[in-house]
Amino acid sequence: MNKKTYRVGAIGHSGAGNFGHQIHLAYRGLDNVQFISIADPDPDGRKKAAQEAGATSSYADYNEMLAGEDLDIVSVCPRWGTERLDMVLACLNNGCHVYCEKPMTMTLADGDQIVQNAKAKNLKVAVAHQAVYLPRLHQLKQLIEHGKIGEVEVVSATGKQDHRGGGEDMIVLGTHLFNMMRFFFGNVDWMSSHVTENGNVINASSGRQANEPVGKISGDCIRSYFAFKNGVSGYFQSKKDRAKGEQTYGMNIIGTEGIISLLGGAADNLSLYPHRYFNPANQGQEWESLQLENNQLMEGNQLAAIDLIQAIENDNEPISSAADAVAALEMIHGTYVSQISESRTYFPISDRSHPLE
Repeated sequence: MNKKTYRVGAIGHSGAGNFGHQIHLAYRGLDNVQFISIADPDPDGRKKAAQEAGATSSYADYNEMLAGEDLDIVSVCPRWGTERLDMVLACLNNGCHVYCEKPMTMTLADGDQIVQNAKAKNLKVAVAHQAVYLPRLHQLKQLIEHGKIGEVEVVSATGKQDHRGGGEDMIVLGTHLFNMMRFFFGNVDWMSSHVTENGNVINASSGRQANEPVGKISGDCIRSYFAFKNGVSGYFQSKKDRAKGEQTYGMNIIGTEGIISLLGGAADNLSLYPHRYFNPANQGQEWESLQLENNQLMEGNQLAAIDLIQAIENDNEPISSAADAVAALEMIHGTYVSQISESRTYFPISDRSHPLE
């Protein structure tokens, strides 16, 4: 039986989110892919991206590309969220599977629309949460499930905490952490939060624009609690300029028999504390390096493309699907909902509009 060759294209917008984290290059080296076309309204950006990807055609209007090139898969690349819903829906309406930059949408309602549209058309949407595609994360998940640190009780995640600390850190980078928390521990039942800006608790009218269009944000200090359905307690924190140049981005996974520490976007630094209780005073209880397969974060793009093709052929969901992206956004928006209502927020959240609008 002949192996299918997938016709692939990419949509970018130079000067308005560009081509994101190079997700138009996710298909390099794949022998079952033919990269056909690039769409970008900016002529210089279009030419550059077409050369990078090896495209045989290019368009200023992505609708013209979708109508004219009979594509199987399209990367929706811009970092900015302003056009992403229209771009993804246009791809789905033209029968294309999608690899999409994160965060997938600005609202839960928009995310639901993509999930429902893709399901109705039996199309797959994968989202660029690159870390969860990496072999080292899958190896780590197996270690956790096989009891490396006993029964997991707590997962505590921390943002990058640079000048974007708080709301912008939570949406731009925290989406990776929330997606990873769910990759390890499943769905959230309910959550609560404490969100402040300049020491004052935020309210529904506290929304402001981020440095790039990703939806309204609020807060320069965020601390959230998540009750996972499997009994794990989750935490997230991010405070503006707290890191002072140090690496804070990552998470600690705390079990009854030890702790695993992940630092960096690809869990670059993995450490194990193989003791039941953290006791810095006991010099005999030291951290150990966890030696798993070494992967760079951007390797996740090609692995995501491979996984998307497998999902298409096997009719299953990608590792980081559109529904997963909505669930990660729900943890972000739930943070605002909980603080504004000063109460627990149960999932799924009933109001799917943006809580700061």
